[in-house]
Amino acid sequence: MSENINARATQISARLHSRYPLPVTMLDWKNPWELLVATVLAAQCTDARVNMVTPEFFRRWPGPGELSVAPLDEVEKVVHSTGFFRQKAKNLITSAKRIIEVYGGKVPETMADLLTLPGVARKTANIVLSNALGKHEGIAVDTHVRRLSFRLGLTTSTNPTIIERDMMQLFPRDQWGDINHLLVLHGRDTCTARKPRCPDCILTALCPKHGLS
Repeated sequence: MSENINARATQISARLHSRYPLPVTMLDWKNPWELLVATVLAAQCTDARVNMVTPEFFRRWPGPGELSVAPLDEVEKVVHSTGFFRQKAKNLITSAKRIIEVYGGKVPETMADLLTLPGVARKTANIVLSNALGKHEGIAVDTHVRRLSFRLGLTTSTNPTIIERDMMQLFPRDQWGDINHLLVLHGRDTCTARKPRCPDCILTALCPKHGLS
């Protein structure tokens, strides 16, 4: 990474922090288990929809112990509106069983252990680790981070693994969790997929607008 891109990354972070001083996930959660479930359900689904589903989910299955013995068809019904409901329900039940049997009923606290849970990849693991456990092992690369990091010239790749690696070199470790939230918030608010509002963007002077005609 050149000094120029590092300096630009620092300015981007500063401007986004000024625009979004309290960057947090839009998912509703109270503990690592709830954040894990909500993040799994949020795949290919909006946070708003997930927040409509999780109150009933956690009322019926407040922890991995309850979910580990839940009938699959009942879980499918509750999570149906989040999309891909069969796979999500199956993964969550299987993960709950593994958490009970292998991790003593507690959500794993390391990247390696979280990745052993069905349906949990680095994005989900990073979100749980940074937000619920205060551990910064990487940067969660979702659709917004993928889009904005490329447009902003912070990476030349569209591969989430490479994007995460590039971004981790540009931002201090203690900012890795915030960077995900900042780019998500900005991606929803201004730098949208189809019609980015470049004239209104606080990053216009810093943005090479890669991929935009």
